[in-house]
Amino acid sequence: MEALIPVINKLQDVFNTVGSDAIQLPQIVVLGSQSSGKSSVIESLVGKSFLPRGTGIVTRRPLILQLVYCPKEDREHRSAHDGTLELDDWGVFLHTKNTIYKEFEEIRKEIEDETERKAGANKGICPEPINLKIYSTKVVNLTLVDLPGITKVPVGDQPEDIEQQIKNLVIKYIANPNSIILAVVTANTDMATSESLKIAKEVDPDGRRTLAVVTKLDLMDAGTDAIDILCGRVIPVKLGIIGVVNRSQQDILNNKNIKDSLKDEATFLQTKYPTLATRNGTPYLAKTLNRLLMHHIRDCLPDLKTRVNLMMSQFHSLLSSYGEDISDKSKTLLQIITKFASAYCSTIEGTARNIETTELCGGARICYIFHETFGKTLDSIHPLAGLTKMDILTAIRNANGPRPALFVPEVSFELLVKRQIRRLEEPSLRCVELIHEEMQRIIQHCGSEVQQEMLRFPKLYEKIVDVVTQLLRRRLPTTNIMVENLVAIELAYINTKHPDFYKEIAMVPTIIKSGDPRPNRPKSMVGKIPVDEPSSRLVNDKDATKWVNNLIPVSDIETKELHNNVNSIAENRSPEVDVKTVLSPVKPVNLLPQVPSSNFRKLSENEEHDCEIIERLIKSYFYIVRKSIQDTVPKAVMHFLVNYVKDNLQSELVTHLYKADNADMLLDESEHIAQRRREAADMLKALQGAAHIISEIRETHMW
Repeated sequence: MEALIPVINKLQDVFNTVGSDAIQLPQIVVLGSQSSGKSSVIESLVGKSFLPRGTGIVTRRPLILQLVYCPKEDREHRSAHDGTLELDDWGVFLHTKNTIYKEFEEIRKEIEDETERKAGANKGICPEPINLKIYSTKVVNLTLVDLPGITKVPVGDQPEDIEQQIKNLVIKYIANPNSIILAVVTANTDMATSESLKIAKEVDPDGRRTLAVVTKLDLMDAGTDAIDILCGRVIPVKLGIIGVVNRSQQDILNNKNIKDSLKDEATFLQTKYPTLATRNGTPYLAKTLNRLLMHHIRDCLPDLKTRVNLMMSQFHSLLSSYGEDISDKSKTLLQIITKFASAYCSTIEGTARNIETTELCGGARICYIFHETFGKTLDSIHPLAGLTKMDILTAIRNANGPRPALFVPEVSFELLVKRQIRRLEEPSLRCVELIHEEMQRIIQHCGSEVQQEMLRFPKLYEKIVDVVTQLLRRRLPTTNIMVENLVAIELAYINTKHPDFYKEIAMVPTIIKSGDPRPNRPKSMVGKIPVDEPSSRLVNDKDATKWVNNLIPVSDIETKELHNNVNSIAENRSPEVDVKTVLSPVKPVNLLPQVPSSNFRKLSENEEHDCEIIERLIKSYFYIVRKSIQDTVPKAVMHFLVNYVKDNLQSELVTHLYKADNADMLLDESEHIAQRRREAADMLKALQGAAHIISEIRETHMW
């Protein structure tokens, strides 16, 4: 079990090389107020005077001190090369690498110099620790942390919050659940007001890992003693209370050595506290700390081993995500280009490995734009939007010219329906724009694997974005022209023989203004044809299908009756919706202004009826064209933009990026990623070393 402390010292060495606090190793943290005797306690444990001395705050950086028992026959730590074969004790600092400090005055000087290098020369503190290892034939194996003394009033260039800074630093170390808290208190003050015990209780309320050391037993007032304190009657501490006698300031000035000081301590304890002498004093403190630390290490090792293995797995994954160092840059460049093109296409097709769950993206968003945004927008555009009855009547009159009208002219229908069809062009072009924006946005949603490569090589990422953007930009005019042509095609020829439209006009009777050239026409068939009846009801009425060439005679009474039927149907039309002119993925319905009613004179019955006929025909033909546009625009966008980019993306990237003189520049790695990879590699190496050290411990060593 004695071998456990050297194991922790080895682990401390391993993790000191990477400066990591991720693994909380078992150690003893020395905590106390200024001038409480912390330094004296530590020097007594070492048997040498080596810590800075003076008034005010002297310890201004944490000192991680490893004590290593090293007998003369120890060949593991001693060698002729560094001249330590015959030395009783020597020190080594982590920051000075392999420099051997044979004189403890040199160790003191180096602690002072290193403190000033980081914390300044005027009482400031620094949380970065100094690591010192002392090998000796007179010490027990221990790992101690000496912290700045708790203070209340700032001095020198210390900030106003120096008390809080020191407290935060202290808590950082004692909050480690694997640490033993060595709380130093003075015998000549009230123990109940001890700052060290108060702070220790904050992180260790049960006192399970707190040991109290009572200093300055020889400086108590005459007639008083520390028996109640040492027996735990004042404040109980579960790990125990041990009293010690330090060297006085005069002893230090007189260069009284620690060996003589320990003799005087033993004499004082035997004289003043004979019944407690064997359970107090510096030698007993050293053995107690050694025993506590060994048992503490034994209890912590299983969790420590699990923690090391878990972190090894995490850092191995992290290092893999940063990628290996590049040997063949041309090959790597081609691999990244191929990976990006594949990820881009997979995002569109919905076959990506990492499916986005927080929002629609890629192919799913394209589908949404086509069928929800664009589709609903077209559905909401009323076929008579922007047309008043006076507009229709004016078009009819202009189409007739100077001649009085006998029937509704076909040219007026064609003129008006073209005007309405043109309304489909703007939302169609907006649909193209939305798809183009989504194709651009997909660059950011190509999967975490590709994004990691892009973070690693920012110049390559910038070039890839530029190439994809240029490709999309080149395809945009072509796609827009095709969509414009789809609307232009519909405008180029109004197909009144369209099967769906042909059924509709069979239901619309032609109205004569005067005359009765067909007296044999049954009156029961005239003026009573419901406008909204299915065309199958009029299959046998051939005249009704020839709305331009044939004339259906009607009397004034029958005409009036027909007008009434048509008006009643018109009044039951579905209510129209207000439509906006801009497509939006958030508000997909594109609403246009409501069709206004005539604000002019009241139309005659004949004029009203002529308008109803044209409205009916415009509606019918507009629905046919809208259905066609709703189907063909997405197909055109897919062919000319989406599929074209998918099919040509990789070749486009290779053409612009895969050049011999480009590889070095494009694969110039981000310094941030390179630094993080080095840190991850160092940490992984340290964890592997730690795992090896822990694995060498046998169960028999732990008991």
